[in-house]
Amino acid sequence: MRQAQDPANLKSTYIVIDQSHKADSISVTNSFWSDLDRDYGDFKGNTLLAAFEFTADWSTWEVHPNGDEIVCIMSGDAEMILRLPGGDRHVRLTHPGTFVVVPKGTWHTARIHAPTSMIFFTPGEGTRNSEAPPESG
Repeated sequence: MRQAQDPANLKSTYIVIDQSHKADSISVTNSFWSDLDRDYGDFKGNTLLAAFEFTADWSTWEVHPNGDEIVCIMSGDAEMILRLPGGDRHVRLTHPGTFVVVPKGTWHTARIHAPTSMIFFTPGEGTRNSEAPPESG
């Protein structure tokens, strides 16, 4: 059995969960994202648990081709925009604990209506970002 560790803060220490469900706590540094790719094989089969704070709209859209992403609001007011085949779906998150599941392969972005804190459970392998995603069909 793994030993319990001291408490950590999700704002400065993210968690990588591998395919066997082992959780590694990783300190957030300036080289965090490149370290993830290097240390976790381009993040193949891994999931990231992280918290972020936002005061402005996201500047890009993103897509996760290898699994659903869970986005949960802890405070604030954010509107997730999901680019679906039938058109964009807007999901407003305003109450702590409210979440949305972003389906695998769905481009998404966020509009921030008030300072916001959110937790993300992200299958990171193959994640892409774009200023302009494909139009919905």
